[in-house]
Amino acid sequence: MKFAPLLTATMLAISLTALAADADTRVFEMRTYHTAPGKLDDLNARFRDHTVKLFEKHGIANIGYWTPIENPDNLLIYVLAYPNREARDASWKEFMADEDWKKARAESEVNGKLVTKVDQLFLSATDFSPEIKPSTGSGERLFELRTYTTTPNNLPLLQARFRDHTMTLFTKHGMTNLFYWKLLPDQPNAENTLVYMLAHKSADAAKASFDAFRADPDWIATKKASEEKGGGSLTVPDGVKSVFLKATDYSPTR
Repeated sequence: MKFAPLLTATMLAISLTALAADADTRVFEMRTYHTAPGKLDDLNARFRDHTVKLFEKHGIANIGYWTPIENPDNLLIYVLAYPNREARDASWKEFMADEDWKKARAESEVNGKLVTKVDQLFLSATDFSPEIKPSTGSGERLFELRTYTTTPNNLPLLQARFRDHTMTLFTKHGMTNLFYWKLLPDQPNAENTLVYMLAHKSADAAKASFDAFRADPDWIATKKASEEKGGGSLTVPDGVKSVFLKATDYSPTR
């Protein structure tokens, strides 16, 4: 009997070590390319035929590539993964110096530059995110990129709500939880931003799922309890942004 506390403590230590080992410590980069008018197809061709393979060659993991369903600004949004920030910088240095990349870029830009602007976000996985890796559905899927901006000091409470309730309720109502991220500390608004991605069967399915979710008594009670604890809404006015996306034909996640 006298060994029981020691055994329990040892088992707990092993469990915690295993959890720490399983934690996703990678750095993710979400890149949004604004393409020149009429150049999105050319950009997609360059990624399909050259860039994706060259990223892998230089140790950059491709997670997914998407374009908005409504895309007046000709955007391409994609997510990459790296072991850490230093590895990211080293990989990009090698990629940019690669002669195959230089050739592919020059050939694709014979009639002008393809990209006019690049937006970047550096992210890390939340502790409640499903495993962040490429995946394919049983059929064509509609993706939804959602960004929440919280009221002051309420990001931990919002994360707890997702961890303990929201994700389970999403699944209950037919939505697929894909990726959940927080911004790295050096990113603007890191203290009040949650970024995540869902998958739906279709736009109609997305609407039906969210309608059912919002009417669910468990969600209503959860929302009420969390807002009482947070002193009001956990998000600022207009603090929930949603963009529906379709995967490109070369995206590892489809």
